[in-house]
Order: sequence, then structure tokens, then C-alpha cells
Amino acid sequence: MFVLAHLSDVHLDLGARARERTARVMRYLRDMPIDAILVTGDIADHGDPAEYEQAREELAAGVPVMVVPGNHDDRTAFTKVLHDEEMTGPVNRSRRVGEVLFLLCDSSIPGHNEGLLAPETLDWLRARLSGWDGPAFVCLHHPPAELAIPLVDGIRLQHADGLAAVMADCPQIVAVLCGHAHTAAATTFGGRPLLVAPGVISTARLPWTSTEEITWANAADLQDVPAVAFHVLDDQGRLTTHFRNV
Repeated sequence: MFVLAHLSDVHLDLGARARERTARVMRYLRDMPIDAILVTGDIADHGDPAEYEQAREELAAGVPVMVVPGNHDDRTAFTKVLHDEEMTGPVNRSRRVGEVLFLLCDSSIPGHNEGLLAPETLDWLRARLSGWDGPAFVCLHHPPAELAIPLVDGIRLQHADGLAAVMADCPQIVAVLCGHAHTAAATTFGGRPLLVAPGVISTARLPWTSTEEITWANAADLQDVPAVAFHVLDDQGRLTTHFRNV
């Protein structure tokens, strides 16, 4: 059995609130016998190098911690601080943890809130999956399908058919894991589970839970507690997901 803790959207901004919420989640996870931790984007709020220095401290754990960039992240600062590399193109990385392969894809578009998997990223995905017959997870920031949240759906992954085509050719992909929406959500994409981690910094208000119009000014519930998803892959290849408040 493989257990992955999945969190997203910590939005570290050098302020006390984001750091406290991130630290709270990580303290919770460090005491658990899990196999890895995944953070699906918006590590920083402004893309400042000092925010990534803070992330490097707060996101440390005794198991592998994997991160992908989001629309609030800056590729140059992200890679320089978190990976000790100079990089300006898509930040794509693969990580094998035990018998599980994680494909960490950069869906960010510098200067934009919506997402895209560039042609070189799709080619990279196919190359990494070629010859791999074990379980694999595709991890990115932007959901490739609508989640029935109009504001978020407007800035989801664009041209998601490219990812769907890769998935159609690669049955070893167990699920797609993402963030960006600031809500725990589960749907399907490409015939596989699409699982969205809740936001650490805030929770998105759902349109049917309020009589007032939800705009970007009031979309975030700042009082809700942070939360985390646990993805459990059993020895038969069956995936189960649990969501827990922290």
C-alpha cells in the first residue's frame, strides 16, 4: 500500500497567516507513516525568492516532498531556490518513489492565471511514460476539466485535449492530481480519476452555498481550516482518496 499526502495552494507570502497554516499542515503530516507528499502549485504568492526560501523550510519532511509551479509562481525563482537550477522554460520533473512514478508537470503560463501544457511538456510526458509499466500519476496545478465553479473553470487548463490524448495512449496513468481550485473535489478526466487537493491558504466558496453573487472579491473563505487529501494506492492498483481538515 502506498499513501500520498496531497496539498496545494499554500501561497507563502512572508506573512504570518500563510506560514502558520502551512506549518500546521506539515506538522500534522510529519507524524504519519506516509510515503510521500505532493504540493500542486502556488507555492509562493508573489514569486519572490524569499517566499521560496520560506517554502524550503516549511515544506521539509522525512519523506520525499514534490512540488509543481502554479500561476502565482515564478519559474526562475522557483527553480533557483527549490531545485538549485537556472531555468526559464517549463519546469517538468519526474520522481520515482518506490514503485510509483510521479510526473510533475508545469502548467503555468507566465503572466496568466489560466494554464497550458506546452507541446514540449506533452512530449516529455510521453517520453517518461515510454517503457514504464508501473503506476504513474500526472501532477499539475490547473484542473483539466470543469469543476462547476465558474470563476475557477474560467482559468482552468486550456487545450486539455493534448493531455487526454497522452492518457489514452498510457493506461499506466492511475490518476491526475491537481490544485488551483482551493477546494477538495473529485471528478474524471480521460477516463481516469481527477483529484483536486483543497487549498491550504483558503477554501473556495461554492456558488450554490450562497445567495450572493460570488466574485473574485468574495470567492475565498478565509475562516475555513486548511485541509489535505490522502491518496491510497493498494496492491491491486485501486486508488482511494480521503480528505481531512487540519
